[in-house]
Amino acid sequence: MTAPLPPSTSAGVAAIIVAAGKGLRAGGEVPKQFARWRGAPLLRHSAQAMAKAGIAPIVVAIPAGWDDVAAQALSGLDEIVLVHGGETRQESVRLSLQALEEHRPTNVLIHDAARPDLPARVIEDLVTALASKPGAIPVLPVVDSVVRGDEGVRVKSVSRDGLYRVQTPQAFRFAEILAAYRAWQGVADAGDDAEVGQAAGLAIGLVQGDQRLRKVTFATDLEEISLPERHPRTGLGFDVHRLAEGEELWLCGIRVPHDKGLAGHSDADVAIHALVDAILGAIGAGDIGDHFPPSDPQWKGASSDRFLAHAVALARKAGYRPGNVDVTIICEAPKIGPHKPAMRARLAKIMGADIDQVSVKATTTERLGLTGRGEGIAAQAVAVMVPLQEEFPG
Repeated sequence: MTAPLPPSTSAGVAAIIVAAGKGLRAGGEVPKQFARWRGAPLLRHSAQAMAKAGIAPIVVAIPAGWDDVAAQALSGLDEIVLVHGGETRQESVRLSLQALEEHRPTNVLIHDAARPDLPARVIEDLVTALASKPGAIPVLPVVDSVVRGDEGVRVKSVSRDGLYRVQTPQAFRFAEILAAYRAWQGVADAGDDAEVGQAAGLAIGLVQGDQRLRKVTFATDLEEISLPERHPRTGLGFDVHRLAEGEELWLCGIRVPHDKGLAGHSDADVAIHALVDAILGAIGAGDIGDHFPPSDPQWKGASSDRFLAHAVALARKAGYRPGNVDVTIICEAPKIGPHKPAMRARLAKIMGADIDQVSVKATTTERLGLTGRGEGIAAQAVAVMVPLQEEFPG
């Protein structure tokens, strides 16, 4: 599921979803944007993600003659505007921008319906980037070796430095991208919306993309992979650190004001340490000490954010991602309640998850034991990791 963006982020943001193609490479009796994927039409997934993020209106460019099918695919979603696309993607986007003109949004996201798994974190990062640049796009680094070939023969290697894989949605200040499209004089189709913007002199920022934004292209991409041997997996984690004078107190990646902090080899973020152990336990990858031994000086004072990001990366390599995580902090002081929203948001950011997949709770031991006496803080965590092929619940 996708958590709504803060009002200050989503206000004045509209979206365009380009779904006007024939989708022939995917086969089937309908264009791929209307084919079912993970229990719903492909088009619906990204539209629903936009709507849940508080973005409106959402203009959807569709092929002529498919109005009824599109309306059914998007039924129940508010502020959807359907327009007939053009012969090219650029024409479809231009027509969609013109349909948005009467709504006068400040910013617009332009997205391909063929990228249905749209994380809220990418949306938020793109909109945030528009505060300093007129355009922004999500990218991923090129990690494989790159070569140039000719007639089926390798010619030479190409440096990966500065090369990125481009994704959508792409974000722009509305007035500027509308003007750019009206001025577009490209002889051939542009590679993406950013090319149109850059041709008009717009500076295009880069933000971190997401592997989940893969493009559904072929019929095999639409098939649900049945892996009965791969079920959700659950891990448990527990950790405790003593409180000490002169230390900073870090919990769930947030610095919490307190007269004492937690002592440890790293930043001693007991909540993240418990969560890391839960994730590693779910995928059978040992514990935090196996990966970040306290005997290794490189982890002295290290931010525990790195440990959590590493655990999530290991899980993805094993074919799993966070389904939901639940962290309980056990202490008498400080009060955790005021910090829980920031803690949830920070954990979600580190894991590349949505905030509604993260729970942070707090309890006391009624002044019993080391936590009750204020000698330390403990934390326990549960992590449910789901196969990458499965949809987030909800």
